Amino acid sequence: MTRVAFLGTGLLGSGFVEAAAKRGDEITVWNRSPEKARALEPLGVRVARTPADAVRDAPSVHLVLKDDAVVEDVIAQLRPGLGNDAIILDHTTTQPALTAERSLRLNAEGVRYLHCPVFIGPAAARAGKGTILVAGPRPLFDARQDELSRMATRVEFVGERPDLAAVYKLCGNAFIIGISALVADVFAIAGGAAVPPAQAMRIVELFDPAAVIAGRGKSMAAGDFRPSFELAMARKDVRLMLETAGANPLAVLPGLAARMDSLIAEGYGASDVGVLSLESVGTTEYSSSR
Repeated sequence: MTRVAFLGTGLLGSGFVEAAAKRGDEITVWNRSPEKARALEPLGVRVARTPADAVRDAPSVHLVLKDDAVVEDVIAQLRPGLGNDAIILDHTTTQPALTAERSLRLNAEGVRYLHCPVFIGPAAARAGKGTILVAGPRPLFDARQDELSRMATRVEFVGERPDLAAVYKLCGNAFIIGISALVADVFAIAGGAAVPPAQAMRIVELFDPAAVIAGRGKSMAAGDFRPSFELAMARKDVRLMLETAGANPLAVLPGLAARMDSLIAEGYGASDVGVLSLESVGTTEYSSSR
């Protein structure tokens, strides 16, 4: 039996608690809204009145909180009850620079802290599936690797650079949010042409978007903008998309069009559409025949 504390019992935190209860762990929970914590009592968990009470005698302390400010506040509250050998496993999505500062400060003060953001939704948390990223001192990861492995399908230690898991988490969420926005715009284009959304989704059967991301992304990361799909031609296609969508609201395409126009005005119209990343990737192997 593993003794654990979970601070933060929203949708994701509750999913982790349910899975831990099924594994037979001895669990103490705390949440700012006590009713959310008490809803888990039928699972056999103990509900603590304060963060310090929640972490007392718990070797592993899992944080599933809102943001950096809440993480700092809750850690300050729990420290009086934290054991010398306890390890804080922070699953919160946080700002990388603040995460690095927090990790270095806490570990220097003797508070054992790992940043462990996740690509896991509530249902996956209940099933022990998904991915956990971990950044921080390697000995702390080694001490909790088995426990984390029971919480997810994959546990990836990205290294001792304390902000790297936070960076990867934001990059991953950018894909999730960006893809959702693009799908919304696809539906807007299809709707402008009287094609139902479900029918428009057939496009993912006709070509492989993941291969496009991997292939063009590799070239973009290398700063290689030799044209296979010229920016000027891509801008023409975006004009057609905007015209077809008509009055339907768009999430991404208008801003994309503006960015394309700016680059074309700078002379990058003959470069590959990947030149949209020009300033982000730094020195390029190829730009355009400006």
